[in-house]
Amino acid sequence: QVQLVESGGGLVQAGGSLRLSCAASGRAFSTYTMAWFRQAPGKEREFVADIRSSGGVTNYADSVKGRFTISRDNAKNTAYLQMNSLKPEDTAVYYCAASRIVAVTTTGYRYWGQGTQVTVSS
Repeated sequence: QVQLVESGGGLVQAGGSLRLSCAASGRAFSTYTMAWFRQAPGKEREFVADIRSSGGVTNYADSVKGRFTISRDNAKNTAYLQMNSLKPEDTAVYYCAASRIVAVTTTGYRYWGQGTQVTVSS
């Protein structure tokens, strides 16, 4: 069982940056693939990025590649999403998720946080 709590969301102007954090409680955080998804109003939840358990392999959606960076600190049981060059279309609720497998779909993730709102103004 893993509990996830996101933080770091907020309102930012286009071109700005935010850093999201996902604090995990429970056992064996270092064995989970961690991911970020987002959901804009009226749209389905979509994959943003994931990072393997060791932290050595990452994967990004094309829409955020080169602007977002996912990372993790296994000693702190925390995953991060650094978001730079933010655009209005990045506005969404951002969710942290954990899985024992590697996946880019919501069905591949068993554990989810409550989400944090990111709003990018133009």
